[in-house]
Amino acid sequence: MIKTRFAPSPTGVLHVGGARTALFCWLYSRKTNGKFVLRIEDTDLERSTPESVQAILEAMDWLGLDYDEGPYYQTRCFDRYREVIGQLVEQGHAYFCQCPKQRLEELRKRQMADKQKPRYDGCCRDLGLRPEAGVAMVVRFRNPRQGVVSFTDHVKGEVSVSNQELDDLIIARSDGSPTYNLSVVVDDMDMGITHVLRGDDHVNNTPRQVNILRALDAEVPGYAHVPMILGDDGKRLSKRHGAVGVMEYFEAGYLPEAMLNYLVRLGWSHGDQEIFTRTQMIELFSLDGLNKSASSFNTEKLNWINQQYLMSEPLTNIIGLVKQRLKRLGLAYDETLDLTTVVDLYRQRVSTVNELVDSILYCFQDFTSYDEKAAAKVLKPSALAPLRRLLDRFQALESWDVTEIHAVIEAVTVELEVGMGKVGQPLRVAVTGGSFSPPIDQTVELLGKDRSIARIERAIEYVSVKGGV
Repeated sequence: MIKTRFAPSPTGVLHVGGARTALFCWLYSRKTNGKFVLRIEDTDLERSTPESVQAILEAMDWLGLDYDEGPYYQTRCFDRYREVIGQLVEQGHAYFCQCPKQRLEELRKRQMADKQKPRYDGCCRDLGLRPEAGVAMVVRFRNPRQGVVSFTDHVKGEVSVSNQELDDLIIARSDGSPTYNLSVVVDDMDMGITHVLRGDDHVNNTPRQVNILRALDAEVPGYAHVPMILGDDGKRLSKRHGAVGVMEYFEAGYLPEAMLNYLVRLGWSHGDQEIFTRTQMIELFSLDGLNKSASSFNTEKLNWINQQYLMSEPLTNIIGLVKQRLKRLGLAYDETLDLTTVVDLYRQRVSTVNELVDSILYCFQDFTSYDEKAAAKVLKPSALAPLRRLLDRFQALESWDVTEIHAVIEAVTVELEVGMGKVGQPLRVAVTGGSFSPPIDQTVELLGKDRSIARIERAIEYVSVKGGV
């Protein structure tokens, strides 16, 4: 059975690159009817925090990347790591080293001065040291000095490294805690991980991990090292390129389905297809389709994909997200309010839920200014007559419904002998602040009588002052 794992370190939020790795692991396990494991690599006790763990779990939940096992925590496996370290020492695959930091620093300086690759020189390799009270010792893996370590990478192809290029890496610190390369190997071995999909910043660790796995007579998993995600400027993605934490995109009003769709295209392709449902992603995903070159994060492309989902998702879902956003903004509104028309109209014109909500805020709170172009074009002295007549008739209305409102607007056009635009547009700018909205009778009904009348009065005053009337 295929078994993949996503193994983030809880030293911060889940970033875009990590989310893409999780997605690829999840897709491959689902495609092959395998299992997907979530493992929290929290051995960095100084930097790991419960808040970061929670942030990772929330992001996985928002994206819908459900896991079959876990979350497992490495800090709960220290006894197992110590057991394996002891096994490697007893079998001669590892040894104790007492070289002080000063010696190692001097060794490194000499090697760099001689233009050599900095590496441990094996000073304690054959001394047969044992733990001694009061003496700080680490444990190093006895890396083979001859031959070549090779593995097949689904992205990079056959990778071979001479063992002479690899030094005896530390697998246990002086306090007995395991290092990354040891704990990862033990976890992958014990969990039966068959395929490791991760960023190519880990590719240099892989030969070392393969050698440790072989020393333990463990099965070596398949590997796929995915190129990093870059910003538009060709540099590694960072804060300067915008939001990089996954939940920042939730806060910004992106849909999880759109985020997944965008992430899957950052490093994988299926012909020229751009939009994928979750089912299609699973059906079409393959390791052979992983890109060999780095991908560039493009916010405009993400916005375009998110817009496609805003337009295609069931309207009830989008209305639910709009109401969720309104609550987060602390805006009070009538829960029974029918937002169908206004949401359906504006979702065709925006890229995110937040933009959609911003576009319809006039329905829930007063605006401080008019759209400059709309006001200059429409709120002129010629608008006073229709606005004043609308105000009188609206104030007299006893039933505030779309039929009565429409009848008032039509009556004013007849009285003034003008087209609908001469009445409807001044009214629209007056009550919404801009020149775009759902049908004006529906908009006015949605706003309610008191708010509509107050805004018409404000517009009349604005035109009067502006025009010196």
